[in-house]
Amino acid sequence: MTHHPETTVPLRHLAGPAVALRGNDINTDVMMPARFLKAITFVGLEKHVFANDRRARRHDGDLHAFDDPARQGARILVVNRNFGCGSSREHAPEGLRRWGIAAVVGESFGEIFADNCLAIGVPCLRVSEADAQQLQEAADADATRLFSVDLEERTIRSGNIVVPVALPDGARARFLAGTWDATSVLLRAGENIERVAAQLPYLNGWT
Repeated sequence: MTHHPETTVPLRHLAGPAVALRGNDINTDVMMPARFLKAITFVGLEKHVFANDRRARRHDGDLHAFDDPARQGARILVVNRNFGCGSSREHAPEGLRRWGIAAVVGESFGEIFADNCLAIGVPCLRVSEADAQQLQEAADADATRLFSVDLEERTIRSGNIVVPVALPDGARARFLAGTWDATSVLLRAGENIERVAAQLPYLNGWT
């Protein structure tokens, strides 16, 4: 299960190398095949991200981006249109996060996928088609190149590249305030919850 600390921290900036994954409509079934959903925890899911695609590429003598040794330190995933469409499985963003991805940048996202990413502290940032291609080309050209995401300025920078990113205002506010983990927010409000519950007649013997 996801670990919910009693406090979460604000997320304003993050930086690291990027890995590009091209293609539109990459769905959560592709990210995390159904046979890996039987686990009762999310531990180890990073080994199975894009499992079928990775196996197919190896069979063809090719290398998937997530198998490339040079990309193992990547923190930013750059994708295209409608990434994360399909089923609502939480295992897909959990697998990405545990693999090392701290932010996903792309043209558009499946709504539930983006919400599931928000719940575990991984922002899904929208960019234009041209900017997505520019970022992917830069990532492909140099596996060590650093990319810097600034949620306050709504930009991603790398060298002389400066790209505006879009993030829903509500999600951005939760990242900046450190309230992106709703369960942690609930746990911090424990005393208030108990006080309100004690005042509710239907929880205190009312018939």
